[in-house]
Amino acid sequence: MDLKRVIRNIPDFPKPGILFYDISTLLADAPAWKETVRRLANRVRAYQPDLLVGIESRGFLSAAPLAVELGLGFAMIRKRGKLPGTTIGHDYALEYGEDRVEIQADAVKHGQRVVLLDDLLATGGTAAAGITLLRSVGAEVVSAAFIIELAFLRGRERLDVAVDSIITYDE
Repeated sequence: MDLKRVIRNIPDFPKPGILFYDISTLLADAPAWKETVRRLANRVRAYQPDLLVGIESRGFLSAAPLAVELGLGFAMIRKRGKLPGTTIGHDYALEYGEDRVEIQADAVKHGQRVVLLDDLLATGGTAAAGITLLRSVGAEVVSAAFIIELAFLRGRERLDVAVDSIITYDE
């Protein structure tokens, strides 16, 4: 199944000059979404993770059903102030400014093998921040997996873990 055919491309979103790869159409197509989860499961299973962690918010969409498919737990990395209880955060640089990601302090047990998931790998900044955060709470990050990779932005080069993506755009 050619999953690229069910992803809608939206030019000039969220700002002029950006081509947005909208997975809403993929999520709405049950056979394509099922195939996406199957392909991700085949990739992620090989790393024998103990836990899957999704990055807010579209990373939740792939990590949660994948956790069910693989019989694993699921934890969330969210933006500042979105999680209840005690959290641990990591500040990281954006192109213009700074951002922060957080995880609940008890979401990961020390030494757990973790795969980080998000919908899209572009420049790799958010994924790299997520990996740093997970390591700070004692996780062994064994892989990062994505539905889409924009290979021309070379985000994979910023990540020091195995990287898997099931749809790649080279330009």
